[in-house]
Formats: sequence, structure tokens, C-alpha cells
Amino acid sequence: MSKVRVYEVAKQLNISTKEIMDKLKEYGFEIHSHMSTLEDEEAKLIIGYYQEVNQSVNIEENTTEHLMTQTEEVPVEEQKKTVGQQIVKPIDVLSNITDTQALTKSGEQTPKKNKNKKQKKQKGIKETKPMNNQTTRDEVIEDIKVIQLPPTVSIKDFAGLLNVAPTEIIKTLMKRGTIANINQEIDYELASELAETYDVLVEPEEEKDVMEEVFGEVIDDEKDLEKRPPVVVVMGHVDHGKTSLLDAIRSTHVTTGEAGGITQHIGASSISLNGQKITFLDTPGHEAFTAMRMRGAQVTDIAILVVAADDGVMPQTIEAINHAKAANVQIIVAMNKIDKPSANPDRVKQELADQGLIVEDWGGDIICVPVSALKHEGIDNLLEMVLLVAEMSDLKANPRRKARGTIIEAQLDKGRGPVATVLVQSGTLQVGDPIVAGSAYGRVRAMVDSKGKQVKKATPSTPVEILGLSEVPTGGDMFYVANSDKQARQVAERIKAQGRIQMIGQTPNKVSLDDLFSQIQEGKMKDLNIIIKADVQGSVEAVRQSLEKLSNEEVRIRTIHGGVGTITESDVQLASASGAIIIGFNVRPEASTKAMADREEVDIRLYRVIYNAIDDIKAAMKGMLDPEFVEKVVGHAEIRQTFKVSGLGTIGGAYVTDGKMVRNAGVRIVRDGIVVYEGNLASLKRFKDDAKEVATNYECGVMFEKFNDIKEGDVVEAFIMEEVPR
Repeated sequence: MSKVRVYEVAKQLNISTKEIMDKLKEYGFEIHSHMSTLEDEEAKLIIGYYQEVNQSVNIEENTTEHLMTQTEEVPVEEQKKTVGQQIVKPIDVLSNITDTQALTKSGEQTPKKNKNKKQKKQKGIKETKPMNNQTTRDEVIEDIKVIQLPPTVSIKDFAGLLNVAPTEIIKTLMKRGTIANINQEIDYELASELAETYDVLVEPEEEKDVMEEVFGEVIDDEKDLEKRPPVVVVMGHVDHGKTSLLDAIRSTHVTTGEAGGITQHIGASSISLNGQKITFLDTPGHEAFTAMRMRGAQVTDIAILVVAADDGVMPQTIEAINHAKAANVQIIVAMNKIDKPSANPDRVKQELADQGLIVEDWGGDIICVPVSALKHEGIDNLLEMVLLVAEMSDLKANPRRKARGTIIEAQLDKGRGPVATVLVQSGTLQVGDPIVAGSAYGRVRAMVDSKGKQVKKATPSTPVEILGLSEVPTGGDMFYVANSDKQARQVAERIKAQGRIQMIGQTPNKVSLDDLFSQIQEGKMKDLNIIIKADVQGSVEAVRQSLEKLSNEEVRIRTIHGGVGTITESDVQLASASGAIIIGFNVRPEASTKAMADREEVDIRLYRVIYNAIDDIKAAMKGMLDPEFVEKVVGHAEIRQTFKVSGLGTIGGAYVTDGKMVRNAGVRIVRDGIVVYEGNLASLKRFKDDAKEVATNYECGVMFEKFNDIKEGDVVEAFIMEEVPR
């Protein structure tokens, strides 16, 4: 007996899969998804129906023959008879269920209304009633006034809530030995004590989301909704081939510029297949990037779960599955590296089943597509499945309204200022729109799409890079288009004011990773404060999440500041005042900043791969730090001219500004405070001769191993590693 899938019938008949499913359900067939299988009799029935009614559908001549192979012909009269028999009972049952649900819903409305009424009555300040000798218990409770207070309140506002003169509050404070004026603010605890003297109870004020309060939730009219492209997130374990798969799809080479082969940032791009667009989000796979991956899952419609056929389900794969389920997105499994001799698809399917993902081959509804990103095999089939799932999900949005969406990534660019990658989720974002995202606001000055072209507007499900914000927003924040520049600025200032309430706390002693274990043993160290600086906002968030997870009973790791850009003197001042360690990720401090850190005894740790930072702090907490290899900077040089030589690459004409350039030393190229390359010198020349070293105030020619993207103004930092006993 042959079987055929629903979507294959729809494809052959040139009819939408949704229409076929609706018709089959109308006939009483149990159809769960577009991947459900039909017996040959069922397939003949639906094909015969569309032939009989002769709807305006272009059916290919060989369609019926193709789908009815190895089956017997059934007369049209018999098909019609079967259709008639199938309709009666299921429709009666459905109508009964609908009636019951309607009765249940109508029965539930009354208690809901009463509940709302009761809540409305309790909200606000209760009226004070005069008491007499026969006052009942309920009347005593009714007599108590209850007010809601924020964390801090001015004496003037507090007096207004108590319905007393401000001078009364000031007199009460003077009796307590506190001199205050009418505009001075008092904290919640003190206000609670003062309120008790006036027989008033105090409750903490409910925190309101400023964005939600100002912009609210807009419900679109059905007629305004239009079809939008699906947003797809690529998830999975580290080194399972997520970025390689996207490379194969986009024909780009993202992996070549990544440290350790790990995707360190989140990116967004759009592709077009048969005239239909698909938006991809590339989320990193290492467990340290849980926060960014969670953010990716929350803004997407479909999750492609990349699992290596030779490796199977790993811890980060399970995390990705949980994030996708929590965000309620459809999962498509891409079984990568299927071309490897060690590939074991059945083991992978078993491990997926253990996590609740049962693939179609095993009777489930999870689409599993074997692919090879390296050989570009199975890519088209994977994309077809994405479009098929998108069609079934009926994704729509209203493009004719003010845009709102999510900040995918943000960074500070020296030439362009704050730059944010945003995903428009509804409405249309246009150049010139006033925009607000957290404490950042501004007017959209320019928009660049995923291919680097400038665009004037971005419709739903479109990722674009925008310029014009006042500061770098936080990745994952929602953005909204405001009515005016003034409204955008006011909302951003309100959010910024809320953030100022955070306090650093007591100032501990200076601390470094080297003496961290001894301080823990002596009981001196309770909190380890850290300051994180990285090249992009997403990395700041990921490093923070990873390090704070290392907290234990003896020591709590606390991030007191995180920011984008190079390590500055103000970061060192903050670290000195709060006894913090500075963690630098893909950034370098300037010479003056390093000197200040040495004076203030502030420990600065610099990393390019995130799990090195995690391992160092873990080891320090356990007192197991290995003999340390300390980096010693031996000199700096400035690239003043570049020469491109055919067959060799790019030669940099450099001037040694301090120290010396040494041939066997490690080098890094720093551009605007950001490390763009770290490796070794390929050659060091003085005029035409090879040189072992070049001293200060001399010129030299330099080439770098596997790196040619040098520019005038780049700083070359030469360093050696010296072993320092603990």
C-alpha cells in the first residue's frame, strides 16, 4: 500500500496546503500537520473531489497518475458517495463540542466580571470613617488608610499622600534629629515609619514598565494584516556547523574571522528563495551565550536545530531545544555532517526522541532534513521545509502602523557612533522616524540592509542596521517609534532615571585573581565585583551571565558595570572605588589607562575567547591557578602607509613609537581600541634586509601571518609571554 504526504498532494494539485488540510478535516480525517500521511484511498478521494467540482485550479495532467500509482481506479460516483458518508457524523460531533464550549465560556464570564469588580474596589486609598463605641471589626479594617510608595519620595509628595501639611513631616523628622527641607527625598523604610505615626499603612508601589505604559499593546484589525516573511533562528551545540550551514545558505564566509571558530556575536540577514524571503538570525552555540540564544528564540517563528550526525545531542543542544519550546516556535532539525563516515543518524534520532522530539520517520511530527554544509547538500530541501512550515503558520503583520521590534545587536562605531541591528516585528520603520529603545533615543538617520545597501524603509520581519541613536542600546530591548523627538527623549530619560537607583554598595579591599582564593579562605571575600568591557553589547551580556553562574556559598560574583568599547580611565576609577576586577573581551586598554590601573592596583584581565575567562575565575575560586605566563609588552608601532604586493599580500610601513618590534614576539593589531588581529609576524624588515628587531624611532616593514586587512593608523603591539611563579 503506498502512502503520500499532505503537502505533496497540495504541491501536485497547485493548491495551498492549508486548503487541503481544511478539506480533509471537513471530511473527518485526522490530520495533525502538513507532514501527515494519507493512504492511497484517501489521496484518491481528495483528488477526485477537486476533479469533480472542477474548481479554478490548474491541475497537471499527470498529477492523478503520479499520486495513484499501485492503486485501483474508483468511479466518481463511488467517490461522491464516500464523501457524503464521511461528512455526516464528524460535523454533528463538532457542532456538539462547539455548543458545549460556548456554554462553558458563557458560564465563566460572570465570576470573571465579579472578580474584576472586587479588584477595582480594593484598588486605591480607602476612605476613613469616624469610629464609635459599636465599631465592628470590618469597620476598623475599613478605617485604615493604605498608600502606595515608590523606593524614594519627596517630603512634599509624601505629605500630599498623607493629607497633612509638609511642615508636619519636617517637624516629625526634626524630633528624630534629621533636618530636611520640603523637596528632600526620603527612602521607603523611613516613609513607612513616619506613616505609622499617622495611622497609615504603606505598600510598595507596583513597578510599571515605562515602554508598556507609554506605547501599550495595539491590537490590529484583521483586514490590515498582510503576509510577512518567516524569521528563522539557527541553534545548536558549539562546532556542530551552524555558521557553516548559514554560509552555505548565504554563500558568505563568516567563520574565517572568528576566534577559535566560535560565533561570538549575533547577526541577522535575509535571503530570497523562489521570490519568497526568509530572515535568518545566527545565534552562537557555546553555553556562555545562553542569554543571546534565548533572545534569538523569543523573536523568531521557526528554529533550525543543527545537530552533527557524528556527535549527536549535546548539552547546548538540549538548552536550545528548551529555549525553542519556551518561545513556542516550530523546530526543524538539520542533521549536519551527514557525509562523514562516522555519521550515525539513527543514534541522533534516538537522542532527539529522548528529548521529546520525535522525527517523521519514527511516526512523529518533527521535520528532520539531512544536510552537509561543507558539500552544500540538502540545503534547498531544508529551505523548502522552512517555507512550508511558514505557510502553515500563516504569519502576518500590519505594515501600516508605527514600527516596533527588537534590538538584535548593538555596538559603538568610531566613525558612525552607536549602531544597532534591529528586527522590525510590526509596522514599517522609515528613515527620519523618532525612535526609543531603553535609555537610547534619537531619529533614524540611515538604514542599511543585510547586504550593506542603504534603504529608506523596513517592513515586518526585515533586519536592518540603524544609525542616529544617542547611545548604545541593550541587545534584546524592544524599540518603538514615538510620536515626536520630545516623547522619545522623555521616555528614555524616565528609563535612565530608574537605572540610577542602583547602588554599588560598600567598598571592599583591592582584589586580584591571584589572591582571590586566600581572601575566600580568610573569610574576607564575600562579593567579587567585576566590570566587563567588550566590543559589542551581546558579548557583555553573555560574559556577565556566564561569570555570575559561577557564584557559590563562599563568594558571589557581581557585575557592577558592563559596557561597549575600549577600557577607559573611568572604568579603572570605578574598579578602584569598588574593589572590582576588569574583564576585557576583544578590547585593549590604552597605555595611560594601563598605567593608571598599575597605580591603583586594579587587576585587568584580557580575553579573546570567553571560556578562557570562565576557566580562570573557576580556577582562582578553587585556589588551583597554574604557574602564570604574564604577557609583557615589548613595544608599539604605528602603521603609516600600506603597500599591496601581488602574490605576497599587504605590507605595512610602520614607525616604532616605543620599545621595539621583535621578530619572534607575538603581535596584535589594535584599531580604535578594538583588537582586530592577534597572531605572529610573517616578516620584519629594515629597508630590504630582514631584521631580528627594530628599535624606537626607526621605521620598518611588517607583514602578518594570514592577515592583510591593515590600515593606516593601526597600532601594532608586540608582546612576549614570561612565566611568573605564583
